Amino acid sequence: MVNLIWLIMLISGIVIAGLNGNIDQVTVSALKAAELGIEVAIQLMGIMSLWLGLMNLAEKAGLIQSLARICSPVVRKLFPSLRPDSPAFGPIIMNLCANILGLGNAATPFGLKAMQELQNENSTPDTASPAMITFLALNTSCITIIPATIIGVRMKAGSSNPTEIIGTTIFATACAMAAAILADFFFRKRNRV
Repeated sequence: MVNLIWLIMLISGIVIAGLNGNIDQVTVSALKAAELGIEVAIQLMGIMSLWLGLMNLAEKAGLIQSLARICSPVVRKLFPSLRPDSPAFGPIIMNLCANILGLGNAATPFGLKAMQELQNENSTPDTASPAMITFLALNTSCITIIPATIIGVRMKAGSSNPTEIIGTTIFATACAMAAAILADFFFRKRNRV
C-alpha cells in the first residue's frame, strides 16, 4: 500500500510539473536527490562501520556476556518464558544496546540473531512465541538516548545544532517503549487467562 501511495505521489508530481512547464526542475531535483542520497549513505557507512566494529570487538572480548549478566534481572522480567541460560539473551541485549544508541542498522544483525535463537527455543515453530513477540515490541519501540544515525544525517544536511533533538528523542522513545512493555504485559496476561 505504501508503494502505491509513493507511486501516485511521484506520478502526480511529474504530471503537474509537466502541465506547468517545469518538467526540467523534476529532472534536476531527482538527480540532486540521488546525489544527496549517495553522500548521506557514504557518511552513514562510516558511522555504522565504527559502531559495528566496536560491537564486534565487544562480542569477541566477552563484554556481551558480561552485559547480559548485568542486565539479566531486568531482561528476565521482560522474558519470563526463556530459560535462565538461554543463548538468546546476548543478542537481545546487544540489539537493545544498539537501539539505545540510535544505531538501528547496527542493531539489525543482533536482532536477526536473537530471533534465530528464540526460534530455536520455540516449541511451536509455525507460531511466534511470547518471547519473540516481546522482543519484537521492544526492538521496534526501544528508547533512544543517543540518536547517532539521525545526528549524522542532520550534520550532513548542514544543521546548525544537530544534537538538539536528543531531549525530544529520549522523551518520545521512552513513551513508546513504556507503551510497548505495558501492552505486551497486558496481552500476555490476558492470553494466559
